[in-house]
Amino acid sequence: MEYWPHPACLPTKVLVESCQFDRTRRGGPGGQHRNKVESAVVVQHKPSGVSGQASERRSQHANREVALGRLRLNLAIRLRTDVGDHAEPSELWNKRLSGNRISVGVNHEDFPSIIAEALDWLGYFNFNFAPTAKKLKCSTSQLIKLLKSNDLVLTSVNRLRYENQQGPLK
Repeated sequence: MEYWPHPACLPTKVLVESCQFDRTRRGGPGGQHRNKVESAVVVQHKPSGVSGQASERRSQHANREVALGRLRLNLAIRLRTDVGDHAEPSELWNKRLSGNRISVGVNHEDFPSIIAEALDWLGYFNFNFAPTAKKLKCSTSQLIKLLKSNDLVLTSVNRLRYENQQGPLK
C-alpha cells in the first residue's frame, strides 16, 4: 500500500506530471465536425496504469479536463492507500463535514478525494461501516449515502465487500 496523499488527491500539476496523455478519434454522435480531428483524450496514470477518457466534447481541451476528472475518480476507486494506525481524517474531509453530514456533490472537484479517503478508511476497518463512520466523524447513513451517490463507487464498494465476505449495499 502507498501512503497518503492518495493520487486522486494530488494537485493537478503534480498528477499531470505522472500521466501520459493520448489523443485519438472516437465514434459516436456529435455532428459534422465531430471526429475530424483527434479530440478524444485518454489519460493514464503511469505508476498505477489506471486511466480516464473523454470524447463527448468537440474540444480537445474540454475532453482533457473531463478525462482528468474521470482519472481522479478511477484512482479513488481502484487504489487503496495506507491511512496509518494513528492518522486522522484529512483537512479536506473535515472541511466537507457539517455536523455529521458529508457535503460534496458528485460533480464537485473534491468528490474523488473524498471518495478515496472514505474507501481507504473503509479498507482500514475491513469494510465495516460503523467504525469507519465513527473515525470519519459522520453518521453511518451519511457514509453509505456518499458511497451510493455514484454507480461506479457503489459497484466498487460492493465488489470489495464481497471480497471481504460481506453483503452488498443496495
